[in-house]
Amino acid sequence: MVSPTTANPEVCRFPVADLNLAVETRNAAGRPVLLFSHGFGQTRGAWNVAATALAEEGCRCVTFDSRGHGESDRVLDGEYRMEQFADDLIRIAEAQPEPPILVGASMGGLLGMLVAGEMTPSPFRALILVDITPRWETAGVERILAFMQAYPEGFADYDEAAEKIAGYLPQRRERKTEEQLRPLLRKGPDGRLRWHWDPALLAGVVAQSERYQPRLLAAASRIDVPVLLLSGASSDVVSSDTVKEFLQRVPHARHVELPHATHMVAGDSNDAFTREVARFVQDLVQQNLAQPNSSQPDLSNQQDLDRPDDRHYAGAVQP
Repeated sequence: MVSPTTANPEVCRFPVADLNLAVETRNAAGRPVLLFSHGFGQTRGAWNVAATALAEEGCRCVTFDSRGHGESDRVLDGEYRMEQFADDLIRIAEAQPEPPILVGASMGGLLGMLVAGEMTPSPFRALILVDITPRWETAGVERILAFMQAYPEGFADYDEAAEKIAGYLPQRRERKTEEQLRPLLRKGPDGRLRWHWDPALLAGVVAQSERYQPRLLAAASRIDVPVLLLSGASSDVVSSDTVKEFLQRVPHARHVELPHATHMVAGDSNDAFTREVARFVQDLVQQNLAQPNSSQPDLSNQQDLDRPDDRHYAGAVQP
């Protein structure tokens, strides 16, 4: 049963250095804290199903729209830099009642690695990286960017947008409805629907992304908090080679591959994704309870944590 707390999340305008971000909290009194950071071109809505389920398990679940995305403000001068996004993430993390477990997909995971590896102590209790490693497969990223840039004039209506998205995500069985598309599109003065994100992002963070790889690789080697890497077996952004390199740099990380997922792990296999996050969180809670003087409460509901699934393990398991 969905409680009023999770069915009606708290939404606020969170001030950062130069603008306001849209931040949403489910089960505000819950513990531990999960902070979700979405991928490039997404919104906090990408986490709705998982965040609601995990809030029901007893966690405080915080989602937000990154700057230039969704309902968050855009940068006035149109110049976006990785450091801005990293600083926003740090500010939201430090505003939580305790260091959060970061769940970061794609861009959100890169930011998490950067912050966790460069800040001492890390503002995160642990990292859950969703189909992202410090070095990525260029062809996969180019495919994503090609779709994002394919319709500069937007769409005539929601049906056209749904058709184009269905062609881009053939692995999805269900076509997106108008209700699902409304948060992702904005109607312009000409009546056409365009993506929610600021087009200037393409000339900023994306255009400069390759030069961040050496810094990301160095940061990954310094991560000293528990790490779970969730990857999609059909991803064209993360590969066996990039995963192997990541596990060499972060040998204490745990890796789980979800066989029916692409780069869009949470959207493709949400139930399996949520189960793996819940397992990892439960392990962290149990480890904390085993420590002297620990007051960390257990998760409230575990009946789904031991259901059979189709995951594959690789790399070290967090002790």
